Amino acid sequence: MPRIVMIGAGSVVFAKRLLTDLLSWPALQASEIVLMDIDAGRLELIGALAERLVAQEHLPARILTTTDRRAALDGADYVICSIQVGGLDMYAHDVEIPRRYGIDQTVGDTLGPGGVFRGLRTVPVFQGIARDMEELCPHALFINYSNPMNLNMWAWSQSTKVRSIGLCHSVQGTAERLARFMGVPFAEMSFWCAGINHQAWYLDLRRGHGGGRGEDLYPLLREKMDDAAIFDEDRVRFEVMRHFGYFVTESTHHMSEYVPWFRTTPDLIEAFTTPRWDYYDICVNRRDPHEERMARQASGQEPVETTRTNEYCSFIVNAMETNVPYVMNANVPNTWGRSAFRGGGAGSVLISNLPPACNVEVPCLVDGAGVHPCAIGDLPEQLAAINRTNVNVQALAVEGALAGDREMIVRAVQMDPLTGALLPLSRIREMVGELFTAEARFLPQFS
Repeated sequence: MPRIVMIGAGSVVFAKRLLTDLLSWPALQASEIVLMDIDAGRLELIGALAERLVAQEHLPARILTTTDRRAALDGADYVICSIQVGGLDMYAHDVEIPRRYGIDQTVGDTLGPGGVFRGLRTVPVFQGIARDMEELCPHALFINYSNPMNLNMWAWSQSTKVRSIGLCHSVQGTAERLARFMGVPFAEMSFWCAGINHQAWYLDLRRGHGGGRGEDLYPLLREKMDDAAIFDEDRVRFEVMRHFGYFVTESTHHMSEYVPWFRTTPDLIEAFTTPRWDYYDICVNRRDPHEERMARQASGQEPVETTRTNEYCSFIVNAMETNVPYVMNANVPNTWGRSAFRGGGAGSVLISNLPPACNVEVPCLVDGAGVHPCAIGDLPEQLAAINRTNVNVQALAVEGALAGDREMIVRAVQMDPLTGALLPLSRIREMVGELFTAEARFLPQFS
């Protein structure tokens, strides 16, 4: 049975979701699951809940908890990572320092100054995980959920030969949302989606199956866009579709951060991103009822629910263990092949009008032999052009993160579409300097 390691298991709500998903598959119910986190208190909660789940369902799984990363990784087959380096303290700097300069990031974990600095903090930790995996479990698959996905996974592929994929729930989550907008049962929908993480595009959207014989749903979606109530639910994404022809995967509030068209004037902010939604404020002020319920479940006061979610992770592990094929979207190096990792150039380019070295999100087949990404060819050029504005930032940030080059990080933030639309170059440099000072203890590569 596989040894499945979860790094960052102290993110208890998400860890619990992955646990129940993994243990819902018969082929995985005798797995050894290792829960690892640096927060012993939160680790105790998720460990108790995992033990309770195993006992409740009479499963042969073995649950281990540890704060020792190397002990967790020893002999692992799958390593699932969901971490936030620096926690809320550093996240506060990511959003509050740019806000003083007029950059109001609604999330700040993917692009822009917040996304770049979250990535800079994460890359050294990922390099440590990679070195440990090269020594202790070189055959394992690293499955990442940590943002910024593109920057983190691009840096990973340049740093190690350990196989990896990045997972996000925006593709399947947005597809379900589109089904609701159109009144189409989700089970009857099929789609072909590709681009970069948080900015992938539904290139084909159909009702019915059979390799393109189904009904093209884009005419219906455009019709629904003209319904004011539906447009109001996703103003930014519908406006992008109106002008560029395709619907994008990440939410209205997220997407508004990645482009220069929606957050630069009071009128635009009012029209497209009001009421304001701020993820940092939510994180600071939330009293999560799910955690309270988990505590009751861990103590046996309530049963642990076992419904499988639509997160891709457990489906992937089950497909690799059973050789029953599964298709999903994952984040992988754009040049895929035997040399996809540690900067190798051999292999096939998956999206041919995006840079060969970047990280892309594409459909993948998974089976007992591993993960097999699908070649997309060219994206429609207007979509690739939008993606490239984000990839430009990621390319500079990855180079700066790996080389410890502060100047390259300044340039990365200067190239950010929203930041560049709001600030002159000198003010961006000043802002980046403040971020470096505030977050220095988590940026060892720049010391």
